[in-house]
Amino acid sequence: MSAPPGTGDGLAGRTAVVTGAGSQLSGIGNGRAAAVLLASAGANVVLVDAVAERLDETAQMIAEGGGNWLCVTADVSRETDCHAALTAGVERFGRIDVLVNNVGIVGPAESVVDIDLDDWRRCFEVNVTSMLLMSRHAIPHMRETGGGSIVNVSSLAGVLTHPRVAYATTKGAVLSLTRSMAGTHGPDGIRVNAVAPGPVYTPMVQAEALTEAARAARAAQVPLRTEGTGWDVGEAVLYLAGDRSRWVTGTTLTVDGGFTADLRMTNAMSLTPEQHPLGAEG
Repeated sequence: MSAPPGTGDGLAGRTAVVTGAGSQLSGIGNGRAAAVLLASAGANVVLVDAVAERLDETAQMIAEGGGNWLCVTADVSRETDCHAALTAGVERFGRIDVLVNNVGIVGPAESVVDIDLDDWRRCFEVNVTSMLLMSRHAIPHMRETGGGSIVNVSSLAGVLTHPRVAYATTKGAVLSLTRSMAGTHGPDGIRVNAVAPGPVYTPMVQAEALTEAARAARAAQVPLRTEGTGWDVGEAVLYLAGDRSRWVTGTTLTVDGGFTADLRMTNAMSLTPEQHPLGAEG
């Protein structure tokens, strides 16, 4: 019998780039959690955010764990910023092995009848085009080292019905983009997967000012009867980024406490719009 493969993530000494690695409020968002966990696994982490101050708490957490990091301020909906961020990472750490496309916005709430087209376009620029642009400039570096891993953070809103049409459409596009990229870049040794969080409570959701009643209603719709956290999403990213998932590509890993597995008509029929379990990051 052959020996089992190594049990480590294989991330020590590798370089991971995480977009949206900061947070608009103090706390653990998906990007912050992913960055801290990647650093804890030994990766050098390039922290990217459009607002420099949002990276301070992430950098502090990595420093406390003895990790290596580089903060880069960039608007990843702009190609020049994407190129500059990845160039800075290579200049500092010598390589790019992992890209976590995490940045995203909630976007407008209006229906297709009333939505402002500039708001619609901006949602696509941030939620989808940024992933294309960051990948465009990361993949050549990954090819140089024989492969890599790209993790795109989507949402259950890309899988199930969600009331925010722009948000839902962009998150669905991320899943299609992920599958297409996985097929195209697999021969280069580059794996591309997506994570679809469900009703997690993060600073981004906190900024939506959910009431305690709304949070309780969200949790009640999940078989595990709890809200997820950024750490839960970060652990999924860590798995897909490292060698434990070496033969996994083109897939979407739902992190939702079992919500999609237990979805029933009675669940959907009993909720008011403000109790919708998929929220801003679900």
